[in-house]
Amino acid sequence: MNPQISNLAIMLVMMQLARRIDMEDDKNIMYIRIAYGASVAVAWLIYQLIRQKIVAKNDLTTLKYVTPAAPMSGEGEKLEVTTVRDYDLKEVDSAIKSIYTGLAMMGFMHLYMKYTNPLFMQCISPVKTALESNEVKIHLFGKPASGDLKRPFKAASMFGGFGGGNAAKTDKKSIEEAERAGTGGVKAE
Repeated sequence: MNPQISNLAIMLVMMQLARRIDMEDDKNIMYIRIAYGASVAVAWLIYQLIRQKIVAKNDLTTLKYVTPAAPMSGEGEKLEVTTVRDYDLKEVDSAIKSIYTGLAMMGFMHLYMKYTNPLFMQCISPVKTALESNEVKIHLFGKPASGDLKRPFKAASMFGGFGGGNAAKTDKKSIEEAERAGTGGVKAE
């Protein structure tokens, strides 16, 4: 199922449930906090499990790709040379940071601004996002790293689908041009 469609379906169901729950009752607020905390903890544990599997597999296959220029940075494309293990660990670290960012945002909205509804709406999101991540699909569910799961992963755009124009280039011509231009390419150890 398409993640955008499932997100929409989950949000609609959660909105209907939120209408039936008394968000002012202290007991309900406690249960919502526990549900959100458990969801974040499960997502964090999933990523830690994936991290262990990546380290245990220790895939040192060299991965070369050209990262696109950041908009309005004034810099050009950059050649990245890394290993599959390091790339996967970087992706997992990024996902863990997004958990912390979401936790901080929900903490601010709930504890400081006293909103309970967004906390309830996000009870499922961390686990769902973790289970839909490319690293989990490859390392936990055992899917082959081909097609959409081929490294480097395509960045999802804000409007659904994948951000085709701003994707990393893996073709031989782009890599050779970046190597000749001297834009990066030093393997990080």
